[in-house]
Amino acid sequence: MDRTGRRTFDPSTLVSSAADLLTVRRAFGEAYERDGVRVIPVAQVHGGTGLGYGGGDVVDPADGKDSGAGGEGGGGGFGVRVRPVGVYVLDDAGVHWRPALDLNRVVLGGQLVGMVVVVALARALRRRRR
Repeated sequence: MDRTGRRTFDPSTLVSSAADLLTVRRAFGEAYERDGVRVIPVAQVHGGTGLGYGGGDVVDPADGKDSGAGGEGGGGGFGVRVRPVGVYVLDDAGVHWRPALDLNRVVLGGQLVGMVVVVALARALRRRRR
């Protein structure tokens, strides 16, 4: 709070919170062992932060005079997106990469291919009729 008792915004708290979340520990998870095989999960991490501040005098539109009261404001925010991409598997044969299967992407890709096939068939049938 400032000396007038109003809450103030401290941008360093936002930046430090974002820095704590956007670390390499988010990309490489804790390794664990299953059936004698060591597994290290891997994720893709995206993050962003933004800050803003503004201030100014309040002008009365009726007479165009400054009221003496100033307006000000500030704020910020951040977001983090983490998507699993696969795991590294360490076994007696060495290190192997096992990608994660995103079923939503597979279904979407199948739908897109299906739409292209339908459009191509419709065009071919139209040309044949002419």
